[in-house]
Amino acid sequence: MTLDAAIERIQFAYPQVYYACHTRHARKKSSGVHLSARDSQILVHLDRATPTSLSTLARHMDLAASTLSEAVTELAAHGYVVKTTQAGRDRRQIAIVLTPKGATAVRSTSVLEAARLKAVLQRLPPREMAKAVNGLVQLAKACMTL
Repeated sequence: MTLDAAIERIQFAYPQVYYACHTRHARKKSSGVHLSARDSQILVHLDRATPTSLSTLARHMDLAASTLSEAVTELAAHGYVVKTTQAGRDRRQIAIVLTPKGATAVRSTSVLEAARLKAVLQRLPPREMAKAVNGLVQLAKACMTL
């Protein structure tokens, strides 16, 4: 497959998945129980094991570092993330990891409804499902470097 062909297939496939499985967020402010759309977008970029630096995430999401820092402070206060410093790095460089509560919140507020995804994924044989999921995960990882 050529790069241009891959681009075209993704440009057609991703909107089909999104429109088939998406839901809408209406909350403007997060709480200990609910997430705003912006905070949900921040959390989906995080991992439970590998810390993500605030500066990397701010660049990726095209947010001012101060805006992201304020949002992360609020998310930490609600228990969705934990701030850390990365070993061997400047202590002023803050990184964040997703907590179990944050992972649960992401799943419950995802733009993709779990029931719809389940119905779609069940149509695939196990090997094809794994390939599709792994491919999407790899594409998402590559996006973090933009």
